[in-house]
Amino acid sequence: MKGFLEDANYSIGLLDEGATLADVIDNCIYEHTHTGKKAFYVGDLGKLVRNNIQWQNVMAPIKPFYPVKCNSTPGVLEILGTLGVGFACSSKSEMALVQDLGISPENIIYTNPCKQASQIKYAAKARINIMTCDNDIELKKISRNHPNAKLLLHIATEDITAGEEMNMKFGTTLKNCRHLMECAKELGVQVVGVKFHVSGSCKDLQTYIHAISDARCVFDMAEEFGFEMNMLDIGGGFTGSELQLEEVNHVIRPLLDVYFPKESGVNVIAEPGCYYVSSAFTLAVNVIAKKSAEYDKLPSGVEQTRNDDEPVFTYYINDGVYGSFASKLSEKLNTIPEVHKKYKEDEPLFASSLWGPSCDELDQIVENCLLPELSVGDWLIFDNMGSGTLGEQSTFNDYQRPLIYYMMSFSDWDEMQDAGIASDTLMKNFFFVPSCIQLNPEERFSTAA
Repeated sequence: MKGFLEDANYSIGLLDEGATLADVIDNCIYEHTHTGKKAFYVGDLGKLVRNNIQWQNVMAPIKPFYPVKCNSTPGVLEILGTLGVGFACSSKSEMALVQDLGISPENIIYTNPCKQASQIKYAAKARINIMTCDNDIELKKISRNHPNAKLLLHIATEDITAGEEMNMKFGTTLKNCRHLMECAKELGVQVVGVKFHVSGSCKDLQTYIHAISDARCVFDMAEEFGFEMNMLDIGGGFTGSELQLEEVNHVIRPLLDVYFPKESGVNVIAEPGCYYVSSAFTLAVNVIAKKSAEYDKLPSGVEQTRNDDEPVFTYYINDGVYGSFASKLSEKLNTIPEVHKKYKEDEPLFASSLWGPSCDELDQIVENCLLPELSVGDWLIFDNMGSGTLGEQSTFNDYQRPLIYYMMSFSDWDEMQDAGIASDTLMKNFFFVPSCIQLNPEERFSTAA
């Protein structure tokens, strides 16, 4: 199972037909149990290939631009680059990562709504011209630092739900778009299109209808100022579900055909992030400490369905919100823990909470859940951990980044070869994983930290 590392800093295991990702996880847990019990990811890069095929089948010709901040690990970026996906970058470091893959500047957009002047200058030097803007202060900053910038006016959408706060929402109004175009004309800055974003939590798909209609109004407005508009960015918010993708497509396709038909020359793009990577990564963590308390000390909100004399368990694991669960600070966790060890179906379940290793009051991962009684050293598995968990992470409390084990099935590899997109550079990162891996713990996987 030796990887061909040479100039690469990661490797990808090709799974034999008899081997599964569950086998890989079992084998890694066996290995880590004997060598240090460090948290680790298993990434199914074949899932990216399958999701891209699904995107092309449902959403073509809308081109995907992957938001790098969603998951910036090298295996993900290289596979997506090989698939021909574009990239949406929010910082200099992200732009540099993508450039190192040999991605052309035309396939990179700079999407940070609050850009540093130094990073705008970097984009100018790198010939990354397409960027977003939603206010006149940002517009003036761009005009001073990037003479060849091509702007997408970021317009607001009405997708705020009752439980969603208004802060940290970006986008300008239709009324203000006219003012921004007047400023852009005076400053000599090109406006080439419109961007909007509909949150993945938005349940009303009519929001897309309003947003596309508003975008058409902005395009019409731009004609009055002599701007040549050629791009519409419908943003992210794609959850990864094929059903959701088809529902969105069913809503937007008729409007795009009417407002932005092929003969208009407008390129429609999107920014699917979670869609590509969320379900592709599984995280394994280890229980490092355990406490028990009386049931009456259980956090409020838990149904009173158990006996008062039953214990409540608090478990501490070796990863937390200052690491792989960083998104928990701003949103709900979209995965539930699965116990790795085998236990009987009739084994009692206890009210439990999960905490990270920092001993910080914010480092709560799961407020309450029902689990069999665990011991220090047991493992928990979290699915759907590929989004917002594998970018730049905190070094709080000496946090160590989990190892990553990249895998892909032979059938997914064949799909890439059949499509003619399996480059020689990518091929040298692959190694063969036999079906008996779970029985051969002495051999070591090649890993990327």
